[in-house]
Amino acid sequence: MKKSFFLALCCVFVCTIQAQTILSDYLTQPIPKRETRAVWLTTLANLDWPKTYATSPETIEQQKKELTDILDSYQKANINTVLLQARVRAATIYPSDIEPWDRCITGVEGKAPGFGYDPLAFAIAECHKRGMELHAWIATIPVGAKSSLGCQTLTKKGFRIRNFSTGSYLDPSDPRVPDYLANICAEIVRKYDVDGINLDYIRYPDGWPRPTYQDGDTPDDRRYNITQIVRAIHDQVKALKPWVKMSCSPIGKYSDLSRYSSKNFNARDRVAQEAQEWLRTGLMDQLYPMQYFRGENYYPFIADWMENNYDREIVTGLGTYFLDPREGNWRLDDITRQMYVSRAIGMGHAHFRSWFLTSNKQGIYDFEKQFNATLALPQVTKGSKPVAAPMPASAASFVQHRDDNSVTISWKGVSPYYNIYASRAYPVDIKNPHNLLFARYSGTFLQFRNANPSLHYAVTAMNRYGMESAALQEQNVQAASLPSSLLQNDGNTLLLPAKAKLADFDHYELLDVQGRTIRSVNSRLVRQNQLNIAALPDGMYQVKGYTKKKAHHALGYFLIRR
Repeated sequence: MKKSFFLALCCVFVCTIQAQTILSDYLTQPIPKRETRAVWLTTLANLDWPKTYATSPETIEQQKKELTDILDSYQKANINTVLLQARVRAATIYPSDIEPWDRCITGVEGKAPGFGYDPLAFAIAECHKRGMELHAWIATIPVGAKSSLGCQTLTKKGFRIRNFSTGSYLDPSDPRVPDYLANICAEIVRKYDVDGINLDYIRYPDGWPRPTYQDGDTPDDRRYNITQIVRAIHDQVKALKPWVKMSCSPIGKYSDLSRYSSKNFNARDRVAQEAQEWLRTGLMDQLYPMQYFRGENYYPFIADWMENNYDREIVTGLGTYFLDPREGNWRLDDITRQMYVSRAIGMGHAHFRSWFLTSNKQGIYDFEKQFNATLALPQVTKGSKPVAAPMPASAASFVQHRDDNSVTISWKGVSPYYNIYASRAYPVDIKNPHNLLFARYSGTFLQFRNANPSLHYAVTAMNRYGMESAALQEQNVQAASLPSSLLQNDGNTLLLPAKAKLADFDHYELLDVQGRTIRSVNSRLVRQNQLNIAALPDGMYQVKGYTKKKAHHALGYFLIRR
């Protein structure tokens, strides 16, 4: 444990618990450029989506609209990661060759929606349109009710299954389970452009009998069984697409701490999740610990996760559902304080679950938009050695500013994603998240209407691991585009070129070198081809002449130096 990090985290914890005013210190924390901002989008029992069963072309369109409305709300809050429940309870929301359709899509187990509709493919495309990652959320060990089609299918295949009041579960010690679950995840990765696989309930169920300490049933044996499942999934996924992020959602407390108890419910010792070891060995790229606790049950344990992250990403799972009085008695500042403190120590955040966020319980959605004041890129996938993203190449005219205040940007490249930046300062600082206009953009052309004419633009390429290239910067107008000869002036009067006298101009516009209009002068005020510039401060300017039909001609640049 690094002493400085430990002291900082202790300070965060003590101040947060004991001094309410300390929160103001976090309000001025800079917003990171890279940060995972996620939501769990639940399909189980149609809790979050869908609300309409897809049984006809009309209801399919309604189901799609329900999803795009949700994604639009995420986009407005600058959320960049969607954890969509793709395997529900031994049943799927996509056409699988291994398991049946879940009833949440059509209302009937095993029934496909038809009409060429694939909910998972649609969700991925819509997330990517909005610059969001989509991670397929996989419920692993639970297989639903004993009578469900998914559970019956597994029983017929000979899997060992135990039944409890909460449902039926695969036996993690069954040697067939690792490859079976790995095949499901591999099927998704092979068929779909997912950005991650998120394993839920990758553990021993709550009601499972305690270890017998015989016949291969010790705590170590159980941890080995779960890790074998994780390893099998990891190996198949990474063999297909090594950039796909592997993650899971462990119990929010890894184990007892020296000064804080897990209250006999933790990941490692109670349910056999060696999640920190999975980070160390590279079986996981991210963790989303389910930290649905407050006070001393939250802050010391986020410190523990961060102390043992092995330079990989921890995304705190927030108990947003407790803001609903039917679920708990949390206040808004219970969640917002956790978000501020977690960001301060380098954690992303994930809301459980979507409906409680988008329905704005106690104002949490409004706060999310405020908290995420800028776009953010997801973290880079570590643990592999990908080739760096190549810098985009300039097209003939990388940036074109037009007189109607529209701007077109075009570039050349073969990267899957591009990030577009803009700022008044040149060159554009791509480290500043306030300058990020578009994240994970998948084209090589953009057009802006009513763009601020003072802005400069830059584009970076980004590969599938999230690695970003150097920036292609808009050419500096002042440094590279000014003519060698300037129009003559004495600081009070500008002598226009001879062609201005021959043209039938209605008015003239004086602009700065970034193209911003400073003054407009009626041609009737121009005498002997001379224009009054006495009111302009020293600096570099350009002048254009406009006809009544709004055709314009650039007449040149001039420098005022009194």
